[in-house]
Amino acid sequence: MKILVLGSGGREHAITRRLAADRPAPELHVAPGNPGIAQLATCHDVSVADLDGQVRLAEELRPDLVVIGPEAPLVAGAADRLRAAGFDVFGPSAEAARLEGSKSWAKEIMAAAGVPTAASVTVTDPAELAAGLDRVNPLGDVPFVVKADGLAAGKGVVVTEDRAAAVAHAESVLEAGGQVVLEEYLDGPEVSLFCVSDGTRVVPLAPAQDFKRALDDDQGPNTGGMGAYSPLPWAPEGLVEDVVETVARPTIAELADRGIPFVGILYCGLALTSRGLRVVEFNARFGDPETQVVLERLDTPFAPLLRAAARGELAEKSDGSALRWSEDAVVTVVVASAGYPASARTGDPLTGIEACEERGAHVIHAGTAEVDGALVSAGGRVLSVVARGTDLEQARTRALEAAEQIVLEGSQHRTDIARRAAADARAAAEEAHQ
Repeated sequence: MKILVLGSGGREHAITRRLAADRPAPELHVAPGNPGIAQLATCHDVSVADLDGQVRLAEELRPDLVVIGPEAPLVAGAADRLRAAGFDVFGPSAEAARLEGSKSWAKEIMAAAGVPTAASVTVTDPAELAAGLDRVNPLGDVPFVVKADGLAAGKGVVVTEDRAAAVAHAESVLEAGGQVVLEEYLDGPEVSLFCVSDGTRVVPLAPAQDFKRALDDDQGPNTGGMGAYSPLPWAPEGLVEDVVETVARPTIAELADRGIPFVGILYCGLALTSRGLRVVEFNARFGDPETQVVLERLDTPFAPLLRAAARGELAEKSDGSALRWSEDAVVTVVVASAGYPASARTGDPLTGIEACEERGAHVIHAGTAEVDGALVSAGGRVLSVVARGTDLEQARTRALEAAEQIVLEGSQHRTDIARRAAADARAAAEEAHQ
């Protein structure tokens, strides 16, 4: 099988790495790719924004499947263009990708489908902000949750107890010509669940948890994600089936009823609140860095699953039992550049990857480039260090020890990824043996 993957980040490197592990291995092409991806696939100099160039490349390569990684080309209509040219595509149409491209439209779909989510108000005028905040934060409840309605690369959300900061973020979005969604705060742990859909049927992958804040103990500003782990030993029994039945399947059915088949990954960002399961957000693609840990645990061949979805031929089991999963735990730690997320210093020399991998981890490239034959930083989130273990404690220890081998001036990474879950799992195991 010949496969073309579109994208250049950590998500696309993780996707390419997992595809390369299939047997027989497919012929892999990636556009534009990155230095890590180039070790696994043939890279082509076509940007994710060049929709015409993507079609020309596909017509030249004649792939059996095109997999679109990032959200921006999906919202721009890359999948529509490639399907119109006759290719099987894993990735939703522009209309279906509005689930991520417009949070207010996603709320409309959830309301119509009866999907549980946070109460919200969409604001288009600064004069409406005060009343909107009072509506979703009655009696002065905090924190305040303010989201840019459109794409913001995972950084358009502010969660704060400071009302002035909430208003300032909302005003900055409105001044830039956007609109904002004000939401009630959802308590409880968050879960990410990717659901593969062929427009009608849904097959869930394994759940994961990611860490959005820049600093340990969930301090600092919101980011695109600083680490993740899977499995979730604390997750309630039947969680995946519950999400499929109450969230994924009703959403896919509502879109289908509107003549908008969703083909690709429905990313369900969830909160397990004191009042039950609630949707925090939908994305229309694999999440980063959760993809790094979820796909590392997937033992079922990956390419046939994606191709079946692209062709509308998915075999459905609501609990995902059609897929095989490793019992290993997997943890990823993101190494970010100096100044991230407020800014991202680029062009700094990057070494230590070999030493990192000697510690039993592997490295996913997210924001790297080669300049005169040397590897340098080229983005905010530079690398994801991924490690397996028999349990979360072993996996996180390996990931952290490996991440310490990376040499990048001013770099930062969290040291608490999966710490609480590992401690709780260890305590539960000790209690069970008493």
